[in-house]
Amino acid sequence: MKKTLTVILALLFCLSLSSQEGRTNQDQFRLQIQRASQKIQLDGNLDDPAWQSAQIAKDFWQKSPRDDIKAHAKTEVKMTYDDQFLYVGGTCFGTPDWVVSTLKRDEFWDGDGFAVVLDPLNEATTGYMFATNLYGSQTDVLLGGGSGFENYNSEWDNRWYVETKIQGDRWSFEMAIPFKTLRYKAGKSIWGLNFVRNDKQGNYLDVWAQMPRQFWVVDLGYTGQLIWDVAPSKLKSGNIAAIPYINTNYNQNFSENEPAEVGFSLGGDAKIALSSSLNLDLTVNPDFSQVEVDRQVTNLTRFSIFLPERRTFFLENSDIFSRFGISQVRPFFSRRIGLDGNGNTVPILYGARLTGNVTSSTRIGLLNTQTKGFEEEPGQNYTVASFNQRIFGRSTIRGMFINRQATEDGKVTDGDYGRNASLEFNYQSVDGKWQGWSGYHPSFQPGVEDKNAFWTVGGSYSGQVFSAGVNWINVGTNYFADVGFVNMLENRDDARDTTIRLGYRLFSVPLEWTFVPTGSSFINTHGLEIESLFNVDEDFEFVERSHEMGYSFEFKNSSEFSVLASFTETDLRYPFSFTDGVPLPAGRYSYNSYGFEYQSDDRKLWQYAVSAGTGDFYNGSITSFAGTLLFRRQPWGNFGMEVEYNKLTFPDEFGEEEIWAFNPRIEIMFNRNIFWTTFLQYNTQADNFNINSRFQWRFAPMSDIFLVYTDNYAVNEFLPKNKAVVFKVNYWLVL
Repeated sequence: MKKTLTVILALLFCLSLSSQEGRTNQDQFRLQIQRASQKIQLDGNLDDPAWQSAQIAKDFWQKSPRDDIKAHAKTEVKMTYDDQFLYVGGTCFGTPDWVVSTLKRDEFWDGDGFAVVLDPLNEATTGYMFATNLYGSQTDVLLGGGSGFENYNSEWDNRWYVETKIQGDRWSFEMAIPFKTLRYKAGKSIWGLNFVRNDKQGNYLDVWAQMPRQFWVVDLGYTGQLIWDVAPSKLKSGNIAAIPYINTNYNQNFSENEPAEVGFSLGGDAKIALSSSLNLDLTVNPDFSQVEVDRQVTNLTRFSIFLPERRTFFLENSDIFSRFGISQVRPFFSRRIGLDGNGNTVPILYGARLTGNVTSSTRIGLLNTQTKGFEEEPGQNYTVASFNQRIFGRSTIRGMFINRQATEDGKVTDGDYGRNASLEFNYQSVDGKWQGWSGYHPSFQPGVEDKNAFWTVGGSYSGQVFSAGVNWINVGTNYFADVGFVNMLENRDDARDTTIRLGYRLFSVPLEWTFVPTGSSFINTHGLEIESLFNVDEDFEFVERSHEMGYSFEFKNSSEFSVLASFTETDLRYPFSFTDGVPLPAGRYSYNSYGFEYQSDDRKLWQYAVSAGTGDFYNGSITSFAGTLLFRRQPWGNFGMEVEYNKLTFPDEFGEEEIWAFNPRIEIMFNRNIFWTTFLQYNTQADNFNINSRFQWRFAPMSDIFLVYTDNYAVNEFLPKNKAVVFKVNYWLVL
């Protein structure tokens, strides 16, 4: 196996040497930036003297649905700077029927808006996106160097400023981005730059620096150049922010017959810029009570599901740790820190994270956290160290080491640890079309010496019409990831009420064809997607195969329609039950299903989506339906309802099950700083009815007051489970 991996690494290495061409956008799209002659008054009007002499970026290109024509709507952008801020100002032309979906932060893509993409190192490895809509709602994003959505981290928040002005058939904006917010190399006179115009009225996506439509619009591989008259220098003053909080809360656990408790806590975070490209984050007694609760998801598989991380401390700069592995197997998954298997909070005493670039091509990450111990459970210390070394343009070698160590009274508990290591090589051609990857990930547990690793190797091609990939995964029976997520490894045996670990080898082949008809009056794109999965055990004995197909149409009015089909054959190794009846017996099952999905024009005030499917399910049948209805009271309100229904029917003693889920949601935005969100979750599979109501007032930049109410009831008897009310204040203090 090691010999095979060595050969694959050598092939990818040679491929990277032979296919690195220049970044053509860097020569074609250039914008000169000069120091502002006078102070900029941030009001959304570009009438300050400094704007009059600034160079104009215009003549945007369409990115979607086509990438070979000029943009329909006119956009003009200018940039300037002073000692403290980088300024971006511009005007977006159109018609007065603008689309504004929300005033909330970090929700940019559903309405008319503008974004600037910055790559201060100009290496296509890390960067930023700052965006706004017509009403000045802010979106700030950390960008990785890849082409996928996993390189987009919208949970990163920082201080910057924007004002807008709506004037009939146009709207203008002025952004002021503090140099303290950016991580850059002092003395570098050329940055990567692109501008993005979300023209929601026409259902177009436009860019300044032209890029192929198959790539994510914020792909750093297609930036132009921002050319400074004088390269930014090292900041003269320190960049330190302290973010203390106070929290008062009321909690009552009815399930355990516990009395109500009133609590009070103090804590906070600190952000320290060690250099213009390296940042240290500290947290003491962190509190995440204001974070929105997890969505209750219907699970019709035999395995656990992946719930996303929502806690800010673990989300900022998380890609340096979380991108190792693949979606099915992640050596590091931060939800394993400070949360138990049921999602209940385990107090974190402190945490520290160091992330950033130590050179223009070397990025590092260090993380250490300590959780509180209890009589029945020891405390845990988690340490993670990673590096990311760029080579050959956009390719990387990266490594990570993870250590979970039990502690008691501040001392290490002998023999209670879990350790993981990772080493990966990821090739990406400069144009982003070709990718290749390989990785080896051993785990270390007391007394475990064999079948204790997982490895993967694969590649992909992304073309204008045809895209394809291949991936081979091998997961050993004894691969453990105490701070990670491993799917499909633990198999439930409901007959014996136990779980059996079974290593597997998974081979996947996704194929995609996308067509853009140039003469159609109602279709933007249409295409076919096929994904085949083949799963065998460690002895190469058959476990499962599946083929999923879908043909989709995207219409010019932004509505979408898809027809779907799935063909599956499974060797069920252990009895498993989807109902309260007798578990399905072990054996071979073959089952197929068919369905469709439709989403209406999302520019309208009333929107809806429906999906339905039917077919076989193991030795029974399945009928599914889901629907969403949304009314948008532009720009201050969104009122929605989601409904999901699944009926599983099996022969005789194997039973049947009807699963319902209802999710009403109300969002009221009094302005771009005051929000009230309430949503309900009724889920019969989880036997839970949840109410979550959250009020947020951003009373100063990055400083908030939260009032959160959460209530849970059992569905069947409608008895209360637990209730909580939280009042929290945090303040961003610049030192």
